[in-house]
Amino acid sequence: MTVRSVFAAVDIGASSGRVILGRIKAADLSGAGTGVELEVVHRFSNGVVEIDGGLRWDFDALFEEVLEGLRAASTVAAAQGEQVASIGIDTWAVDYGLVNAAGKLTAQPFSYRDKRSRAAVGPVHRKLDPARLYATTGLQFLQFNTIYQLATEPALKGVQALLIPDLIAFLLTGQRRTEATNASTTGLFDAVAGEWATELFTALGLRKDLFPPLIQPGETVGTLLPEIASRVGLPASTSVVAVGSHDTASAVVAVPAQEEDFAYISSGTWSLVGLELRHPVLTQASREANFTNERGVDGTIRYLRNMGGLWLLSECQRTWAGEGYRRDLQALLQDAGALPAGGPRINPDDSYFIAPDNMPERIRAAVHHTGELLPDDPAAITRCIMDSLAAGYARAISAAERLAERTVDVVHVVGGGSQNQLLCQLTADATGRRVVAGPVEATALGNVLVQARAAGQVTGGLPELRALVAGGHELRVFTPELSTL
Repeated sequence: MTVRSVFAAVDIGASSGRVILGRIKAADLSGAGTGVELEVVHRFSNGVVEIDGGLRWDFDALFEEVLEGLRAASTVAAAQGEQVASIGIDTWAVDYGLVNAAGKLTAQPFSYRDKRSRAAVGPVHRKLDPARLYATTGLQFLQFNTIYQLATEPALKGVQALLIPDLIAFLLTGQRRTEATNASTTGLFDAVAGEWATELFTALGLRKDLFPPLIQPGETVGTLLPEIASRVGLPASTSVVAVGSHDTASAVVAVPAQEEDFAYISSGTWSLVGLELRHPVLTQASREANFTNERGVDGTIRYLRNMGGLWLLSECQRTWAGEGYRRDLQALLQDAGALPAGGPRINPDDSYFIAPDNMPERIRAAVHHTGELLPDDPAAITRCIMDSLAAGYARAISAAERLAERTVDVVHVVGGGSQNQLLCQLTADATGRRVVAGPVEATALGNVLVQARAAGQVTGGLPELRALVAGGHELRVFTPELSTL
């Protein structure tokens, strides 16, 4: 009897994580039904905690949740006569753990939301002119980029830096690698060559082997360590396959675009807004617009801006819940949608909103600073967030078209924000373009598709992978309406 192969996607965001089983569905005789089926087998919360005076990730607890999820994946697959063929890992970008020669984590990894890297920006720029940095890396300036975080480390002798998904893969397999799409977010990666920019390491006094060697999506990191295999109930021969380990890289794989030129918004805690290109845009105008050139799967360039996202709303909800206001999200969005357009807006990209705190008050203060007033009302604050995000998306897409000399007719919204009908409609209104919303689980789909292609269950390039997504998921279309946005 042939055992069907399935794929385990470890998909971890800044506030939650899941382990998901992915199955490739075969077409029936009519040719219908081809696609990817996902089954969430384990969910867990994630978030920053204050440890030793800083905001860090409780990585030990996070890894235990990963093991619990893989154990659940093994159990669920076996109950259905299936075998987990491989494991792929994606998380957020820029953060890392330091591992010593014995393979031990020296401390819980810092979160990008910690303020420590602010003070490092000036010293780094005195050693490396920002224009030179951009010409090499093509990376958007963000105060928490890995390059600035590393500059705060008191000692890097005898340790290696592993980005979060690479750290998980290392603990599973014992193999140290740096997946390329995530490496491109560090500020130490050559956007043209697709390799580490070793001259930047030298200029900053960093060892050239501070990070492990690069690995590309679709390549095998290694197989499970015997003790890990025993704990999770999988064969030691189970592979850990590199996917687009920066979650946005995996999400863009699953954008269900059938057009050659499209814009995408990966909408979640953050908003990643941009275009898919074959070559980076490294002009001075691109730098001034603060666009980034990050690697995508199959050597593509994710030309985008990392913008504020639904973190603003989730933080507001957290504050409101603490005050006793627990209105359902859909009801809250309905209340916000009933308010007239043209209300006050904020700059959702402002670093003022990065750290967790009383978000409603910070938003009202930011509006007040512009000379307008925002009522202390959840619906009004929610509408302000939605209007601000949609307007920001429109500006970013327009700028990306101009800088990359491309024109797009459709905007694809994937991730959690694709379920937010108010945000999708406001985005269509603000951009004046058709918005296609879905799939919600784009990141997990992209993760599974890269694993399945590596295993030979699917073939083709990104257009073929995207066709599987478009044919197998229900998508919602929003068309522009008359708006004052």
